[in-house]
Amino acid sequence: MKAGLAALKAGDSEVNSWVVYPQRRTKAPVVIVIQEIFGLTDWIRGVADQLAKEGFIAVAPDLVSGMGPNGGGTESAASRDDVVKLVRGLTPETATARLDAVRQWAVKLPSANGKSATIGFCWGGGRSFAYATQPGLAAAVVYYGTSPEEPELAKVKAPVLGLYGGDDARVTATIAPAETELKKLGKTYEPHVFEGAGHGFLRAQEDRNGANLKAVKEAWPRTIAFLRERLK
Repeated sequence: MKAGLAALKAGDSEVNSWVVYPQRRTKAPVVIVIQEIFGLTDWIRGVADQLAKEGFIAVAPDLVSGMGPNGGGTESAASRDDVVKLVRGLTPETATARLDAVRQWAVKLPSANGKSATIGFCWGGGRSFAYATQPGLAAAVVYYGTSPEEPELAKVKAPVLGLYGGDDARVTATIAPAETELKKLGKTYEPHVFEGAGHGFLRAQEDRNGANLKAVKEAWPRTIAFLRERLK
């Protein structure tokens, strides 16, 4: 496995991204890892590392690159709260444009097979669901992110896998309307709610008296199976 930072061109700016390559003989599909509201953290890099171990080229962009102090990104912010402010300042249009630039770069890598998917967490989970509207995306995985509003659901093209904590009412309240609408439209949406687990269960695996860890043990294998099926 090989990992490192890359500065990818996105319009007039650059998006710093953590890129991890798997060890395999054949060309690999790309999975774009969309950050939480806390930016490009060590934890997000760790998720990318795990995806590479499963055979994917994982690319985790710092979507607030250039927006921080002195033109920096996540690393330039003085505190977590400052990072959150930067992420909240991202418009949906800017986020999508930056994800487009990252994906266009990644699928053209010599070791890539041209297929791509997204996976996102919390804020990034919502962005992953929203990005399922983009042409050419093979799949989108949503970890405890809110679903798009009804008008946007009609634009969804990629199959979506949703993974949610049962004790996360703010997010889970958006599941049923999306499921009903996407089923009516004949689109693939597979939501799974894990009883007793909270928001952010993949990161906080030791919380909630074992419920979060139980959710992880079910959700992560399901994630890998879904990505392998859709990206083969």
